[in-house]
Amino acid sequence: MSVVGGREIAEVRRRHLAALACEVEARGLAWRFAGPGESLLAVSMPGTGRHLIVLATPSGDGWYYLWPAGGMADVARLNEVADRIHTLLG
Repeated sequence: MSVVGGREIAEVRRRHLAALACEVEARGLAWRFAGPGESLLAVSMPGTGRHLIVLATPSGDGWYYLWPAGGMADVARLNEVADRIHTLLG
């Protein structure tokens, strides 16, 4: 992978994570970027100490969110992903 290609992937990853951050925040969850180059999204339920990490990664011809407990969904299913994360942390 070239440096330019790596930079483009990092930018797309961050856009997907930022979109998810907005959705989980709308559901009352807290979040912050984490990891090298802010490549991960740390999401938590305020007041409970419950948290998880979400990754956005290219797969085939699309992008997917991945989270613990076998969570995986296409980034196009943004609202569903935010709902599922809220349920996991609730």
